[in-house]
Amino acid sequence: MTVDRDQLLEIERGFWTGDSSYFAENADRECLVAFPEMVGVLDNADLAATASKPKRWRNLEMKLKGIVEPGSDIVVLSYEAMAVRQDGEPYAALVSTGYVRRLQGWKMMFHAQTPIVEQSRKAARS
Repeated sequence: MTVDRDQLLEIERGFWTGDSSYFAENADRECLVAFPEMVGVLDNADLAATASKPKRWRNLEMKLKGIVEPGSDIVVLSYEAMAVRQDGEPYAALVSTGYVRRLQGWKMMFHAQTPIVEQSRKAARS
């Protein structure tokens, strides 16, 4: 089965712009996350709690770099993200997210971000 890339990218966009209820609805029971400041397995409630209002994003741009479907119910996508926090701080990162298909639809089960420092600095100067 071939995954609908646009559907996954739309779900992914919601993780950047949505609130804690969006996270609770679209994340799996547990999710492995890897950020510069945090690495580990978070349960659905703990992951949803990370979507606090001051940390939400705007002006999000996502450039898909790759997508693999190792099984009929698992998909991993990688993309370059550029966004601005609500406080005006620019951010750029290489992102990978894994999804698993459950009865309720695609659920995020893995997410990692590697900041791109040079692009964040360029965006700040613009």
